[in-house]
Amino acid sequence: MIKISLKDGVVKEFDSGVTAMEVAKNLGMGLYKAACVCKIDGVVADLRTPLTKDCALEILTFDDDDGKKAFRHTASHILAQAVKRLFPDAKLAIGPAIDNGFYYDFDIDTPFTPEMLEEIEAEMKKIVKEALPLERFELEPDEALAMMREKDEPYKVELIEEHAGKGEKISFFKQGDFVELCAGPHIPDTGRVKAFKLTSCTGAYWRGDSGKKMLQRIYGTAFTKASDLEAHLQMMEEAKKRDHNKLGRELEFFTTCDMIGQGLPILLPKGARVIQLLQRFVEDEEQRRGWLLTKTPLMAKSDLYKVSGHWDHYQDGMFVLGDEEKDDEVFALRPMTCPFQYQAYLNRARSYKDLPLRYNETSTLFRNEASGEMHGLIRVRQFTISEGHLMCLPEQLEDEFRGCLDLVIYCLKTLGLYDDVSYRFSQWDPNDRAKYIGTPEQWDEAQSTMKTILDDLGINYKIGIGEAAFYGPKLDIQIKNVYGKEDTLITIQIDQMLAEKFGMEYVDRDGSKKHPYIIHRTSIGCYERTLALLIEKYAGAFPLWLAPEQVRLLPIADRHLDYANEVKAKLEKLGMRVTVDDRSEKTGYKIRAAQMEKIPYMIVVGDKEAEEKTLSVRKRGFGDLGAISVDDFIASALKDIAERTIW
Repeated sequence: MIKISLKDGVVKEFDSGVTAMEVAKNLGMGLYKAACVCKIDGVVADLRTPLTKDCALEILTFDDDDGKKAFRHTASHILAQAVKRLFPDAKLAIGPAIDNGFYYDFDIDTPFTPEMLEEIEAEMKKIVKEALPLERFELEPDEALAMMREKDEPYKVELIEEHAGKGEKISFFKQGDFVELCAGPHIPDTGRVKAFKLTSCTGAYWRGDSGKKMLQRIYGTAFTKASDLEAHLQMMEEAKKRDHNKLGRELEFFTTCDMIGQGLPILLPKGARVIQLLQRFVEDEEQRRGWLLTKTPLMAKSDLYKVSGHWDHYQDGMFVLGDEEKDDEVFALRPMTCPFQYQAYLNRARSYKDLPLRYNETSTLFRNEASGEMHGLIRVRQFTISEGHLMCLPEQLEDEFRGCLDLVIYCLKTLGLYDDVSYRFSQWDPNDRAKYIGTPEQWDEAQSTMKTILDDLGINYKIGIGEAAFYGPKLDIQIKNVYGKEDTLITIQIDQMLAEKFGMEYVDRDGSKKHPYIIHRTSIGCYERTLALLIEKYAGAFPLWLAPEQVRLLPIADRHLDYANEVKAKLEKLGMRVTVDDRSEKTGYKIRAAQMEKIPYMIVVGDKEAEEKTLSVRKRGFGDLGAISVDDFIASALKDIAERTIW
């Protein structure tokens, strides 16, 4: 007999070899039918896994993140099986679960059409109806290679060859006559995937490398209930209307050009104005909180990056100018600002009395992202960031970290984004030592320090193993776009390694020289990504203080132009962004045009307004406010701008 610890401290005895699926059945048919996978001593596993010793067991359903992931990963296997049934010559690549769904990449001669997707869906329904069990098995690497070569699956062969030298067996999952290379875990059988939909098809380079073959990627989503699927699809339709990559172009915030390249957006006047306003807001707030502005070069010699470790750990993500084998000096565009701002610290000797020392910079950075990862303003190759580095004493670390987080929360609340974020404590992966600098002891100390700070601050965070920067752990502030895909918006990192690498010291109270702690942080992260999120959050209808055009005056006839321009001049003198629509169009047409452009205030001026020196005001979202004196309108608008009111 073995003892199994369940939820809420309940311990039950079972025969050795019992499966998690059998335990779930013992606990009730409702749980058994809803079960997707399990956790055995905190490790996610299949429900078919035999339990042979005392352990802690948690049954996971679709309501759990890991359960949802396994459910949708299984749906991707069903998709792959359906494609192979219908198109036997198609070659299988990869098919992971992703936020809100799954995808699978195929190498196929004929691109998938909407009609083909319907045919594939119909075949998937047959596979679901067959309720095929998913059974895991393992092979030695040479056996695995032989099987995939026989099946003529070159992409699977490539993946197996990468793992063959590790001395580990290769795991597969079998469902009926379909066999898939996969680590799992999976739900027990295909019959549990009751509600699914294939949503789109697009091209995707194998492994995101533009130098490799273009594959066909099918996206889909899956739920346990048809009603949940229908609600999700309706939400996706609404999301399309807010998608910044569509709406931002329609409202002329940004554009792109093939001749310039992927991930290099052109900010049009509206988008450039919003980012300018954001930068001024952030820099002013940072100055108010004791940050000192720097301005550093956009590139540096490789020598700088070799000291920081970026040359060894991040070179693939950098744009390198020159060839080390041919050129005396090789430069690279900067992917981050930290080693540049360290030179400001090193400009003169430092004492403990100089600390904390806070440097901030509005930094333009360059990262060589894979072609397949580019998306609108969310993921780009050149971007601007509200970056800062703070050098402090050990006893100042928690208060300074708290100050950085307080700045972030203030900025996000002001922008109306705070309710949409979550926190991730990103740690190193001790099984992938080559990815990081420093010793295990240094990492343990840094992560322990950060955990203490986060717990003291009451931060509710998830842990992300392997998500740390190569030089230290970080708090990632995550946010989802309209489609539910999660990205990192802001990071705050603790670093006790790079100060030593760069020789950054201070003279302590006892006269000894010590290395400061460094906090890397952003205030609102990447400005381009923030603009994208704001477009989606407000569907292009920006708060008054951020709107690129705040007021549009609509003269009814040419004889009202003088009064309209008089009001315009008065508002502009107070710093407001105002235009006059002087086209020879009907007033109704002008109003509809302003509404389509999401202008906060539309002001109609005619004979009565010109004579009485009033304004006929229409406020976005509130309708016609009637006649208002110029001074009263100004007072109300300036109050909203000063308080950064969201309406």
